Amino acid sequence: MVVAATKLMTVAEFQALPEASGEFVYELQRGEVVPMTRPKLKHSILQRRLFKLLEGAAEPLGWLDTEMAFRALPEHELRAADVAFVRQERFSATDPEDNIAGSPDLIIEVLSPSNSASEMYEREELCLSTGCAEFWVVDPERQTVRVAKPGGSFAVYHSGEQIPLPLLGHGSLAVDAIFLTPPK
Repeated sequence: MVVAATKLMTVAEFQALPEASGEFVYELQRGEVVPMTRPKLKHSILQRRLFKLLEGAAEPLGWLDTEMAFRALPEHELRAADVAFVRQERFSATDPEDNIAGSPDLIIEVLSPSNSASEMYEREELCLSTGCAEFWVVDPERQTVRVAKPGGSFAVYHSGEQIPLPLLGHGSLAVDAIFLTPPK
């Protein structure tokens, strides 16, 4: 039996592909192009709310954005975080024609029905091992926020609790502020 060798795609090759349209967007994961379903409105509302809640604290210290593309590993990874923060010195050192090298300092992922537990765990492990200081998983169904840090420590925050914001200098974020019902 002859087995054809497969070649891992590089970030440069991935970036040369045509822009995605339709039902999926794509990420480069371990050198393979992986389709990601486009988020539903509920997901987008939470992304925007998180951005707005953190914007004032983040602005003087670095760059906060949604759908921030980053190269967790130099050659075979190009992913996007739902919400992410990069300290000013790293942001300023990044070529505007490239993506953030390594994982952002803070990554926030909003769980979607299409996310598996193993997928989120793999993403968390990758990001925490490539520069991320805090990896948040926002669970809209349970209305919880899991905050993981390098070394395996984590905390789960519930309604009535405050999430400390050490990467943004000080302060905290109320879990209840994240899960407000949008106005109709």
